[in-house]
Amino acid sequence: MKIKFISLASGSSGNCYYIGTETYGILVDAGIPVRSIKKKLKEAGIEMERIRAVFITHDHTDHIKGVGGLGEKLNIPVYATKLVHEGISRCHCVTDHLLTSACYLRKEEPVQVADFCVEAFEVPHDGTDNVGYCIEIDGRAFVFLTDLGKITPTAARFIQRANYLILEANYDIDMLQQGSYPRYLKERISSGIGHLSNRAAAECLADHFPPDLQAVWLCHLSKDNNHPDLAYKTVEEHLKERGIIVGKDVQLCALKRNTSSEPYLFDTNT
Repeated sequence: MKIKFISLASGSSGNCYYIGTETYGILVDAGIPVRSIKKKLKEAGIEMERIRAVFITHDHTDHIKGVGGLGEKLNIPVYATKLVHEGISRCHCVTDHLLTSACYLRKEEPVQVADFCVEAFEVPHDGTDNVGYCIEIDGRAFVFLTDLGKITPTAARFIQRANYLILEANYDIDMLQQGSYPRYLKERISSGIGHLSNRAAAECLADHFPPDLQAVWLCHLSKDNNHPDLAYKTVEEHLKERGIIVGKDVQLCALKRNTSSEPYLFDTNT
């Protein structure tokens, strides 16, 4: 089976990711307008009719902005925990309230949607409720860890299962502390229920490097407090210290904030 992964957007202005097989696809988060999702998928040769579900990590605007249109206008099931759905219903940015399209999941109880076995798990963040996702396709696991303040034992356990890992590297510690953000915002970002720094992402990856990991994408980079090259270099250097060589032992990429990534193609038979 062939798998395609595309980041449609990754950052505080909006987050949306596509995973698909030759037949079906799903989205993780929908924090950009529906028209942008349609346009970006069309440019990648993907029809909206392939999308079988949307899985939401939490109820912050940059993850749910387009979810109402996908669910209620395009009749795509929207999966989230009960508390996340309650948060979505209260959010002013969602003008089309989820009614018939709302589907509920529980943490660490897998659900099967078309080719995808999807398992949500707890992560620490300051949304109403917050999850990461482990998405298994024909024996291969994509693990999503975006918007979390620290790596918990639960998060580490799911990292260990990953063949492909989408991991937050939101900010550089020095850039954040020396930057123009007000103190309360700096404290919120760097707290245990805020975001993951480049250093924390690098250390957690080095400490919990999965035996069968093939690729890592650094996601949700801050516009003001990070830079793709800096995030990449920080992770690369930490891995090198542990004898893990980027480009040889694992592929590494820092995702762009507002533009789609290239399509990444994988064959489960190799």
